[in-house]
Parts: sequence; C-alpha cells; structure tokens
Amino acid sequence: MSAQLGPLYLIRGDDHGAIAARRARLRALAEAGSEGGVELLEGAEATPERTATALASMTLALGRRVVIVDGVERWRAKEVEDHLLVALAAIPPDTTLALFAREESRAKVPEPLLKAVKRADGQIAVESAVKPWELPGWTRGQAERLGITLDGGASKALVDQVGERPQRILRELEKLALALDPPASAGTEEIVRLASHSAEQRGYVLADALLEGDRRAALALLVSLRAQGEALPGLLFAMARRMRDAVSVAHRLAAGEAHAAIKGSLRPMPPRAAERFIAAVARTDVARLQDALGVLADLELDSRGGPALPSARRPRNGLDDDTRALRAVEAVTAD
Repeated sequence: MSAQLGPLYLIRGDDHGAIAARRARLRALAEAGSEGGVELLEGAEATPERTATALASMTLALGRRVVIVDGVERWRAKEVEDHLLVALAAIPPDTTLALFAREESRAKVPEPLLKAVKRADGQIAVESAVKPWELPGWTRGQAERLGITLDGGASKALVDQVGERPQRILRELEKLALALDPPASAGTEEIVRLASHSAEQRGYVLADALLEGDRRAALALLVSLRAQGEALPGLLFAMARRMRDAVSVAHRLAAGEAHAAIKGSLRPMPPRAAERFIAAVARTDVARLQDALGVLADLELDSRGGPALPSARRPRNGLDDDTRALRAVEAVTAD
C-alpha cells in the first residue's frame, strides 16, 4: 500500500463525474489494502481546521492511514492560511491526505492551498470537462460508441437541449440508445423530441413547484436533478430568476396591470406557460414570494462561496450544499 500512495493529493476540476470516480477508486484501494484506516471528512466536517486536527491525531493502527477530504472548493483562503499550511508541510509518515474539489463558477480551490500542495510536493490532478466548442464533436464520438449516428445539427441540438455538462450528455445518449435501439441514426427533430431539457429549463420547473407551494413535487425534483448530476448553482440561478419574475408579476397585478401586457413581457416563455405562471402568481401572497426569493438568494450566494450568513438570518450554516437546498425548499413551501 505504501508504494502505491503518496502523502498528498489534490484532485480538482469541473468534471464532477470523473472526480467522484477517482474518489471512489481511492477509497476502495485504501480500504482494501490499508490497516491504518480510512477517514472521510465531508459536509460540515470538511474544513481546514478539522483537516489539520485529523492529521495531528495519533492512531494506534498499523499501516498507511488515508484521510479523504471532500468539498475543498468551498474553503476560503484565510481559513487555509490560519489552520492548514503548517500541517500540510509536515504530514505524518505513513499518512495520505487526499483533497477533492468539485469546481464550478466561483467555487474554486483557494490559491494558498494550491501553493501549499505544490510546496509539499503533493500531486495535483485536474479533471476538466470538454470545452464548450468541442462538445458537438465529442458528442458525436460518444454517440458512435453507443451505436448511434448523429449528424452535426443533431449533436449541436443535444448540447443546446441538455446543457454543457459531459456527464449529463452521456446520460442522455444512453437514454437515446435505449429509445432508438442501435444501430440507429438521429436527426435534429428526433433529438429535440427525445432529449431532456437543460438544467436552466429544469430549474424553472422546480421553481414553478416552489411557486405553487408543492413541497412533495419540489423535493422530488431537486433530489432527482441532483442525482442526475445537475449543478446546484445552475439550478439555483434558474429558480431565483423565476422567483424574481414572480415577485415582479405580483406587484404588477397588484397595480392593476392587464394580464395581456404582463404575458407579452414574459417572452420567450411560451404563451400557455405564461398564462399558467401569471395564474399561479395571482393565487400566491406577494409577501410569501418575497420571503421565498430571499431564501433562494441566500442559498445561491452560499453555494457560490459567499460569506456565511448570520445564524439569525439562516439557520443552515454548517450543513452541506444538498442538505441546505432541501431545507430551503422546505422553508419556501412551508404552510
């Protein structure tokens, strides 16, 4: 085991599926070959201070000890400087520290941590998703592997429809393979008909469930979308945008503005969808909508690495992202 693992690893990037796979392989390797034990820090436990404490803790177990820390992209530079720099420079013998960061948007590994890992001669692996301009060609190649032939228009339509996350595109291609019974070919119209919509569009569906106060549907949608690999910031952006539109429409209705004028301003929302949206807003108290927007705005800020909010404003400090999102949905749909 000691010949296979070094003392320090940082695995980072925006290909979350590849990062999750690397973490699973490391954990399986460690559990299969290590008598020193495997420790996993995630959620509220995955902090620079807690990581330093884990490294400093004595253990009576024999063999290599492996400490896996998930969620490093949420760390702040000052926390790393205050609590972890010294510990990274003196990792105990027969100990492996593996740090995992699922980066996206502004959620990035803090610069002091990158420099500290390099100074300690740690190994840094970057798992990068396919570049946006490469996605149509990459999609055609993955489709061919599954026995599906896509023309240029179809591959671009698939990317436009489901978004730019490679893992998400792969899942849609696998669904298409089942639906089309390969070997088969698909054109643009068939892709549009069969493929799911992007995270932004799905975020709007989730936001509509929140608007209706349908807790069961909203929770089920959130869990399903996250399980499919949709990034939380992308969903939150769409949800918060939809709720801002709802607050605006509520004020316009209260001011006596005609439904037709409001409906026209909601383009490119389809006409029937706009009618349903306006009707749902009309059934909802504007104060509830404003409170819901505040909850979503706080959650969006926190998911993008913003400063922790006071406990008096948000009692979800210290929870992991998915738990915070579930609690937010519960708060928005409370009676």
